[in-house]
Amino acid sequence: MLKKSFYTGILVLFVFFGCNEKEEKNIVKLKGVVFGTTYNITYLDKINHQKSIDSLFGLVNKSLSTYIPTSDISKINKGDSTVVVDDMFVDVFEIAKRIYSETNGYFDPTIGRLIDAYGFGSGREKKDLSSEEITELMKGVGFDKVKLLNRKVYRETSNIEFNVNAFAKGYGVDVIGWFLESKKIKNYLVEIGGEIRARGKKHGKLWKVAIEKPNVDGTRSLQKIIELNDESMATSGNYRKYKVNENGEKIVHTVNPKTGLAFESNLLSVSVRLKGDCADVDAYATAFLAMGLDKTKEFLLKHPELKVVLLYNNKDNKLQEFVN
Repeated sequence: MLKKSFYTGILVLFVFFGCNEKEEKNIVKLKGVVFGTTYNITYLDKINHQKSIDSLFGLVNKSLSTYIPTSDISKINKGDSTVVVDDMFVDVFEIAKRIYSETNGYFDPTIGRLIDAYGFGSGREKKDLSSEEITELMKGVGFDKVKLLNRKVYRETSNIEFNVNAFAKGYGVDVIGWFLESKKIKNYLVEIGGEIRARGKKHGKLWKVAIEKPNVDGTRSLQKIIELNDESMATSGNYRKYKVNENGEKIVHTVNPKTGLAFESNLLSVSVRLKGDCADVDAYATAFLAMGLDKTKEFLLKHPELKVVLLYNNKDNKLQEFVN
């Protein structure tokens, strides 16, 4: 698998503390744009690995980007049965399979056509989807309808379209983290579009990030500061990226794989952290938004390894915070 070979948003603000000149000489800070968003990489070392990191970003895109017509995932979605997928695709497929099972289908990367239809994907948008159209699109949903055998993907129907954008940023974060670890770098923080993997410390102190309040008026303010102790964290929310249909209802970018609907709920923001990989918490965060507040709380009782900050509105429309 990919990890072994490496070894041979928007909703998170960073909290950095001042360093003296001597300390700064041992810190590499890289930033740029990738996967349609920004990235920030900070690690304690003297070598700049920008070229290698750019190459890794290119490999992730080549395998998993639905916005690149020549990527493996795009070819598969177009019906190319000759595609032999790489280690990255295998990794992502296995992660999706596991979390699809754990969440009872609330995380499902086969909702690609629905995401397109709602106008949040790379495909053609359908204005004001009818219930009949949603029912028809739902026929192509179900991760249990696909198989990966000998590095080839088999779909029960051509209506099934993969879209791994819900956790591709998190996986990209892991790819860079694994690379840094292969270079014996023990202290680093990698962030892509708000998804984070932190290991070690920065001059003796744990890495710190801050979760934003889910402000709907465009302003930005802090809700909570989190210390990451060799953890990954992902934050998802529906309060910024949405559309309004002809009935004045908000259509959010998180599609419920159970119903095919994409309506706003009282759960506004989900931050999940884990002593593990960022792809996992990225997928869990997406699933929790689809589950809603009550089902998420029930799920967490069975998964104490997951730590969350859930921001939601109560019956009086006042912001509340749940932390486990």
